[in-house]
Amino acid sequence: MATTAQTRIRPRAVEAEVNYVIDTGKVETFFANDHSLDTVRLDPRTIEIADARLLAAQPRLDVEGFALFDMPSVVADWRDAEHVQAVHPGEIAAFIRALTGADETVVTGPPILRWGERSREAGTRDNSNAARLIHSDAAFSAGEEFTRQANPHPDRAIARSAHHNIWRAFSGPPIDVPLTVCDATSVRDEDIVEATAGFDQGGRLIWSFAAMNFRYNPAHRWMFWSDMTPDEVIVFKRYDTDRTKPRYVPHTAFTDPCVGAEATPRASVEMRTIIYWYQ
Repeated sequence: MATTAQTRIRPRAVEAEVNYVIDTGKVETFFANDHSLDTVRLDPRTIEIADARLLAAQPRLDVEGFALFDMPSVVADWRDAEHVQAVHPGEIAAFIRALTGADETVVTGPPILRWGERSREAGTRDNSNAARLIHSDAAFSAGEEFTRQANPHPDRAIARSAHHNIWRAFSGPPIDVPLTVCDATSVRDEDIVEATAGFDQGGRLIWSFAAMNFRYNPAHRWMFWSDMTPDEVIVFKRYDTDRTKPRYVPHTAFTDPCVGAEATPRASVEMRTIIYWYQ
């Protein structure tokens, strides 16, 4: 488990505003780029977010649904898309395979770079804004479909499949707009608000899939890791065919009130994987 020396005194928890949604009774859409197209109705709430770095018992991937790990990369320049695409998917596949013991690991899609709003690079690439809406990347139906589509051995029976997101802040500490994740044991299926994740370009919907938003529940337990270094990653669950394991983790960006405007704006990279165990 990764640990980082604290460079300054930090509170055990912070308070910040995050965006839940109002259930309108319809399947609303949130978009990757042009949020003026969003039909979701936001329900902003101020919540307490615990600094997991200061917890005696660290969260676990197969219990709370997320954990912090050391994962150094050979990548020096995350903006060098050609180099990152050439080397980082292999690093991710090897890391997740060793972490989980899965038979096969599929890296889905290219690295996704995002920036906090204070950065001039925010919004300059496709899907490059920090996500300010509490969501989980895929609804159960989409998770099942993605599992089937990505299966490298369609002739073999799947015993279990799980989807993960691997999130890294390469801007270095302190992180002004970190990621916060919600303890899966504190979330109920009744908290889910069915939604559509829309991917747009030039004001037009290019493709979409079923996703999850969440209604407010005061029982939700939120966490983040302060002062993440570029060698650390948060791994969190996106879907799992094993119903005894976490099957989704609500997550969102938030503004850390302990980080001043002099800090380098958040820059992050995330990768997504689907892993398989066969019968």
